[in-house]
Amino acid sequence: MEFLDNEFVATVVYALLALVLMFVGYKFFDFITPYDFAKEIKEKNPAVGAVIAAIFIAVAIIIKAAIV
Repeated sequence: MEFLDNEFVATVVYALLALVLMFVGYKFFDFITPYDFAKEIKEKNPAVGAVIAAIFIAVAIIIKAAIV
């Protein structure tokens, strides 16, 4: 892809792709678990916050490995 030769454009494209994939990963995990994450976050459940953070970190590591 020729337009990805520009470093700035490539960075923006990969960042947007990473955000979309992180959102999809979060929604998929939310779908397969029996808990309502939004409700638990509103109730200030710190364990759910840690799980969501772990999901984002795991997806980010996978995306980084795929890009490099």
